Parts: sequence; structure tokens; C-alpha cells
Amino acid sequence: MKNSQKQDKLLRQNFVNRFVHWTTALSVMLLIVTGLGQLPLYTRYNVTKLPGAQWLGDYFITINLHYYAAFLLLFAVSFHIVYALARREFDIFPRKGDMKESYQIIKAMLTKGKEPASDKYLAEQRVAYLFIGLSILLLIITGLIKTLKNVPGVDLPNSFLYWSTALHNLGTGLIIFGVIGHLAAFLLKENRPLLPGMFSGSINRDYVKHRHSLWYAKLLRNGEITENSAGCDTIPSISDNLNL
Repeated sequence: MKNSQKQDKLLRQNFVNRFVHWTTALSVMLLIVTGLGQLPLYTRYNVTKLPGAQWLGDYFITINLHYYAAFLLLFAVSFHIVYALARREFDIFPRKGDMKESYQIIKAMLTKGKEPASDKYLAEQRVAYLFIGLSILLLIITGLIKTLKNVPGVDLPNSFLYWSTALHNLGTGLIIFGVIGHLAAFLLKENRPLLPGMFSGSINRDYVKHRHSLWYAKLLRNGEITENSAGCDTIPSISDNLNL
């Protein structure tokens, strides 16, 4: 079925991507909140005296929620990896030269210069993905070790447990830094049009054409969109939200 109407939006994040993103975000935020409660920071600094915050000082509530969030994160990460490999979708995976290109993009945004042509994801987004991904991997591995020590019959060396705990705390600090950096990126005006993509899935077509010209050209080349003589894009058929 043909659709000759002009399209001012292009699908950038399908339902699966949005599901993985928000599932990961929810689990990571819950892990941070409950993990800090294990220290216990909230009681020490009187956070639990705030209205509705008493539960943050309850060890059994925070530890159980921490485990639930960990299971949710494991599911999201495993699903993301399997899905990406099965469909061979590696757009967000880091590439050679991303660090240099990220510097060029940031420099261009700050100086109002010209950015290098970008694919579906900016180089800086792929670098951020690598940073957050490695931080999450560190949290998962050390978290599993910390859980393993509670299994009856398992006796791990104290030095090993010390370093796993230290690395787990380091991973927590890194992921907090990564989340702050991820959110701070949207303070830059040039990045804000990307934000709707994580809610509705679609972003402005003209923005894609201007800033993600490599991806735009790929969509044209693959026949996923067409461009008429007036310069307006049309989608040749009704696209499956999971396949674009």
C-alpha cells in the first residue's frame, strides 16, 4: 500500500530499542538508589526523615529492591545483546575514530562550526554507549560475585571479596557519572531534537537530513524512504515499527 503523504518524521528508535532503553534506565536508577541505601547514606545524612523516605533506611526493603533491579538489568542487557546479534544491528556499537570524531562534534557545537557527517548515531553517542556499557558490565560481574558469597557452601577469599566490592563501588561511581553526562548532553540545543525519539520513536526528518546525513542517505539507498522532486520524503509503504 502506497503512502504519498509527506513525512515530517522518521522512525529512529523502534519499540524494542525504547523498551531496552527505559528498562535499563529504570533498573539502573533503582540500583543506584537502593545501593546507596546499603552504605547506609540515607540514615547517616537524615534523608530518611524526609516525608515518604523512611523506607530508604530499611535494609530489607532496599536489599530486596536491589536484587529485583539487578534481575531486571540482567534481562535488559541479555535481551539487548541477543537482539542486536540476531538482527545484526550494530549502529550504536563503537567504531574506529569515534573519539576523534566526538571531539570534532563537540568542538563544532561549542564554536558553531560545521560538524562531520554522522550516521544514525553520533560518534559521541557511541562513545557514551561504550562507557556506560562497560560500567554496567563491571557492576554485573562484581554484583554476581557479591551475591555468590552469600550462597551456602561458597567460601571466597577475603582479598577477592574486598576487590570485588571496591570495583563494584567504582562501577557505581562510573555509572552515576555516565548518567549525568548522558542527561547533560541534552542541555546542548543541537541534541534536543533527538529526545523525542526515546519517547515516540520518531524525530524530525529535516533534522536527520541535516545532522545525520549518512543515515539519511542510507535510508534513501535502501528504499526505506524516497525523496521527490520537491525535496520532501515519502515512505513507500507502511513500515513495521520493529523493522525500521
